[in-house]
Amino acid sequence: MTKLYRFGISLEKQLIDSFDRHISEQNYQNRSEAIRDLIRNELVKKQWSEGGVVAGVIVMNYNHHKRELVSRMLDIQHDFQQLIISTQHIHLTHHDCLEIIAAKGRASEIEKLANSLKSLVGVKHVNLSISSVGEHSH
Repeated sequence: MTKLYRFGISLEKQLIDSFDRHISEQNYQNRSEAIRDLIRNELVKKQWSEGGVVAGVIVMNYNHHKRELVSRMLDIQHDFQQLIISTQHIHLTHHDCLEIIAAKGRASEIEKLANSLKSLVGVKHVNLSISSVGEHSH
């Protein structure tokens, strides 16, 4: 069982009122849950900025009819195969596909992978989302 540590904080009324509206909109049960998520998010950002090991998801939309695009994408993915855990390919329309790439590794390497894919002609959109690998984020 996780040991909880209680502490108090002082905030301006306007700030806590805004925060309470935010946590209500996000369906948090209480302030503690919301504050825990904020702290975790900041720690993940720290891991990212310091080049630590993170988990990431690259979501990309592209035109699969663009000449040699799929071949180039696969070449890049093979160059970064040590990072890639899984990929999923989804047909959106006759021309457009969605590729979802789950990765784990050094933040800087996952970012290089995302940037390599983003720069390809025919790629319409790339979004990289990062998370902790869970080792130090309870």
